[in-house]
Amino acid sequence: MNFTQMHERLRMELQRRIQRGTLSVSLLARQTGFGQSHLSNFLHGRRQLSLEAMDRILAAQSMSAADLLATPSRRMEYREGEESGAVPVVSHTTALFEPHVRPSAVQSMLHLPGGMLRAAPSRPAKSRQAWQRFVVVAISAQEAQAMEPLVLANALVLLDRHYNSLLPYRANRPNLYAVRHDARLKLRYVDFQLNRLVLRPHSIAFPVELIEVGVNETPNDLIVGRVALILNEP
Repeated sequence: MNFTQMHERLRMELQRRIQRGTLSVSLLARQTGFGQSHLSNFLHGRRQLSLEAMDRILAAQSMSAADLLATPSRRMEYREGEESGAVPVVSHTTALFEPHVRPSAVQSMLHLPGGMLRAAPSRPAKSRQAWQRFVVVAISAQEAQAMEPLVLANALVLLDRHYNSLLPYRANRPNLYAVRHDARLKLRYVDFQLNRLVLRPHSIAFPVELIEVGVNETPNDLIVGRVALILNEP
């Protein structure tokens, strides 16, 4: 891949993040020190960036050159990994916002029986159908408190990002979900009432929380995915 192709991939990735709402031209300007007009011209294909400028943008967005080099065939490797039971362990931010896990975002791989992943029914929201399906996140002691003793400190949690439906996965058993709340990931039981998501903890020591669903949102937009497996430390 040459410099021009990497340049174009960076432009497309930044546009995708802006469309997704996790980035703006003004925020990128503050992060990099570039003028908004300079960045706008780049994003609209009216000018190119220097190599130094590309490096500054990559650093500001926690990306690396390897992320720009990732091709569809590289993403296919991840799908094949899921078929064999290899699932990437990623940050909460990646699980919340990244449709495809970037190579530099993989903290480690968790190996599970491949048949378990293939057999899991899916109910993806339309906006999530093209997303990489399974990811694993670690849950800190503070994050686990509301779900103890079901989820303990330092647990690894397998998320099925193709199950955003509120329909029960198993009859008479509530689904446990990862939910986006104030740009953070939370594990909760979820209901939908009066245009609000109702987040219920497992521990009665913690309060029920409500999330107002925005005008341009659906409940599925706020549900990261169903918790398919919890691995607590022995």
